[in-house]
Amino acid sequence: MNNFTQLMEPFLKKIDLENLGFDMGAHLLLKYGLQQIPIGSELEVTGQVPQWTTQLAAWCRVQGHGFRTSIVGEQESAFVLRRAADSVRWTDLPSTGGLDPTVHEAVKEKANASWGLAARGAKVEAGGPSFYFRLDQKVDVWSDNITELYNQAANAQWNPDQAIDWNIPQNHEKYLEDAIVQVMTYLVENENAALIIPARFLGQLHPHFREVQALLAIQIADESRHIQVFSRRISLYGQAPALSTAGGQASLKTLLDEPDFSVAGFLLSVLGEGTFVDLLQFLALYGPDPVTRQIAHLTARDESRHVSFGMSHLLQKIRQDAHLLPKLKQAIQDRHDGLANTNGLNAEVFDALILIAAGSYQAKDLAVGMARVQSLLREMSDGRRTRLIRLGFDATEAQYLSSLHTRNFM
Repeated sequence: MNNFTQLMEPFLKKIDLENLGFDMGAHLLLKYGLQQIPIGSELEVTGQVPQWTTQLAAWCRVQGHGFRTSIVGEQESAFVLRRAADSVRWTDLPSTGGLDPTVHEAVKEKANASWGLAARGAKVEAGGPSFYFRLDQKVDVWSDNITELYNQAANAQWNPDQAIDWNIPQNHEKYLEDAIVQVMTYLVENENAALIIPARFLGQLHPHFREVQALLAIQIADESRHIQVFSRRISLYGQAPALSTAGGQASLKTLLDEPDFSVAGFLLSVLGEGTFVDLLQFLALYGPDPVTRQIAHLTARDESRHVSFGMSHLLQKIRQDAHLLPKLKQAIQDRHDGLANTNGLNAEVFDALILIAAGSYQAKDLAVGMARVQSLLREMSDGRRTRLIRLGFDATEAQYLSSLHTRNFM
């Protein structure tokens, strides 16, 4: 029998504080004792420390518990505490509505502003500040496989210093290196957009949806790592970044300007990053050096996970929102129209891809390189069309919408 149990009489109806004052932790015994009895029940308390009754009365008033004195003879020998309902001090429900916070069903359809930054499932004390998070509804951000996606992402993290052999000497022609530097320069600006967009929404997301919060955070880490390795590849053999065009920047700005979480995810992940997976796989196949091929392989794997979350979220939301498909269609059309007067893909990037796929300036090789790039464009379009059909567009409409996707790829 432990010391606390010895202090308590059967059924935890009585507790003796003995010489333990409130400045020494007496309130902990009282709190524990009250937790063992039903709301409305009484707990008798005795003690020997001078002024303990005054301290106990003040504590009861602060905590909201009822109390009365118990008189034996002419002396005040004990206090009787009556346990108050939690509603005296706390909001009516914890932030899971009484559900098990360790399972997905504990996630509420709408997060309460009064829950603020509290852990999901915590009892939130009344009177605290309200927090405004624009993304406070489950339907707007959720995917039922979110935990699985996060675990996959966490387990697939890689260290650029260990995963890539940066010490391989340059064994390819300078014109091929120039082409790689141009493509890497282009990749950096696109990954800047792919980092900023989830980061912007992460700050608007209610912490109640912590699984989405964690996945967005790891996607941001992915993009930061991609920017690092693309930038490192640019300077690997002493070169500076190449050309960034106004058309490319204009295309990316339309993504940053999109305020809707689902629409932005659709344009960025399902269309843009999905197309980028094909581009990175192309570089993994035709890159002139092992470093480029390693980088492309690893980053393509990360981007595939980003596409998976975008698809999973949209498939789930489309089932609940009949208006979402027309909204996505309009977003593609609006973006196409807004970019109609821009040049689209950096011509230097397109030429660099041909040269990378050719491997030389020989006429016959350049013809092969052009054919490979044309095949890449078809694969990109087919991939977008397949994903659009999976979301619910019919084949004809999916083909048309895929054709409207920005020439800048992202």
